[in-house]
Amino acid sequence: MSIPHRLAPFAFHCSFFVTAVFLSSAFAANADSKKGELHDLKGRIEALRREMAAAEESKGHITDQLRDTESAISDANRRLHELGTQRAGLKAQIADLDAQNQRLDRQTGMQQNHLAHLLRSQFVGGNSDALTLLLAGTDPNQSTRDRYFLTQLSRAKADLIQQLRSIAAEKKRLADATRERQAQVAENEQRQQESRAQLLERGKQRAGMLAAIGDRLKAQRREIATLKKDEQRLAKLIDGLARIAATRKARPRVAQAAPNAGGSVTAGAPRLKNHDPGDVTGAFAALRGKLRLPTRGTVAGRFGSPRAEGGALWKGVFIRAAEGLEVRAVAPGTVVFADWLRGFGNLLVIDHGDDFLSVYGNNESLLAAVGSVVKNGDSVATVGNSGGNADSGLYFELRHRGQPFDPLKWVGIR
Repeated sequence: MSIPHRLAPFAFHCSFFVTAVFLSSAFAANADSKKGELHDLKGRIEALRREMAAAEESKGHITDQLRDTESAISDANRRLHELGTQRAGLKAQIADLDAQNQRLDRQTGMQQNHLAHLLRSQFVGGNSDALTLLLAGTDPNQSTRDRYFLTQLSRAKADLIQQLRSIAAEKKRLADATRERQAQVAENEQRQQESRAQLLERGKQRAGMLAAIGDRLKAQRREIATLKKDEQRLAKLIDGLARIAATRKARPRVAQAAPNAGGSVTAGAPRLKNHDPGDVTGAFAALRGKLRLPTRGTVAGRFGSPRAEGGALWKGVFIRAAEGLEVRAVAPGTVVFADWLRGFGNLLVIDHGDDFLSVYGNNESLLAAVGSVVKNGDSVATVGNSGGNADSGLYFELRHRGQPFDPLKWVGIR
């Protein structure tokens, strides 16, 4: 049945309203679903962390004394980073409000000029009002035309006056919004000062702790057994993260590396199997030979080469770099781990899909949280020497199906 012409606009608005409500409901449902997935992911990773902590043989490991302090330093730095980003956003909003205010000032000036011109045309130019024209006994047709134009002129004046009132109201709203943003900036600065003070205090605590346990820490770092356990701990974490990823994707789990995957470490002639992902396809595989190292520095430890401490082999690369430098994601992905891990300090792991992971260890601070979706080149951490590492730098690994492979064969610039 056709809709009467006069009802067509009403039908259109009803249809638009129903569509808008449907899309709004779908969007809300999708947002709730995403929140649920993130909550589930964080819960699973927290359960994995507790499982690994419960399995630790020694609760009094020397590096564990650094855990709370280094985690607190990471948290304070992350808050400073977030506050800095928030401050930049507020400054941009204030600049936008100022630009809007200036635009309204120009618009006000134009409208006032138009109004002045109309007033001059009517009163200074000799135009008379409707009553004067009627009493003058002039031609009725001319009077009608004059009344029409006078009416239009009056409406134009009324419209201009209403526009000026609207502009004045908008300027007041902008002024209120600007004051609110400026108050937020002031609060932001106060919180930044508090975070810097906390960071300074935590830094002093860590320095004192390192001075007290430094000799024991160095001795322990030289023990091959300690390095082997660190490697096994990371492999176990990677295996657990792969299980979580497989569960979330609801697909059969791929074969994962054993806890000591990537080659055994022996005191005699250490060897490391050079795993190669082979002819795999996908977004991350397409980046082979095009990746950039996650931070600027000097590659001091290469994949498969002996480590200075204890003679174990590097299963990634160690990039010696200045403390505080940005660590950037090497490819798009999702952060699946961001916490302190014995042997690796503040550790961050990104899932790039297709069973590829990138691992960033010994960070001073972790800027991205579990569940964060990152783009290529996003800042996710800052360089440090957490976890008992003697040198400031970044420990970096690439893994495929749980097994480490040489990152330098995948970067475009050596």
